[in-house]
Amino acid sequence: MRRAPRGAAGASRRCGRLALACLSAALYTAACVGTEGQAPAGTPAAGVAAPASPQSPRGKRVGPAKVAPVVVGDLRIEVLPWGKARGLGQNGGYIAAFDRDSGKELWVLKVYEVHYDPKLEPDAQDVFISALSKALFGAKLNVTDELGRKYVVDVLTRTVQAR
Repeated sequence: MRRAPRGAAGASRRCGRLALACLSAALYTAACVGTEGQAPAGTPAAGVAAPASPQSPRGKRVGPAKVAPVVVGDLRIEVLPWGKARGLGQNGGYIAAFDRDSGKELWVLKVYEVHYDPKLEPDAQDVFISALSKALFGAKLNVTDELGRKYVVDVLTRTVQAR
């Protein structure tokens, strides 16, 4: 069995190991941010505090990442993350259309349903829209939620299709 070195040499090695561990943790944390605010696979989702241990509960959400609006014809389409604040029944899953010239809100559309388990905290179950882009053809939008589900929204007919 190998003995731990004593004195200054042993302390220096322990400090070196501690510095290496701190550097590794810092690099891991930086990698978790990802390229577009998305956490890499197998890491905690962006906006959710990581649990301290497997037995500890998940942390509270800090809110969704900002999603840029998309212009389709005379409409500016924006993600509406806080639906409950407007009496809509759920947070996430809504888009709003605004007149591009006046800025007046014209309509709100639910893209998908968020199902809440009454035994769990509602804010930990919110599923927000994470990406919004104009489709290549027609007056359509591509919508992706935080779970990776994809939808196509026709802004003229206000219909939604899951992809």
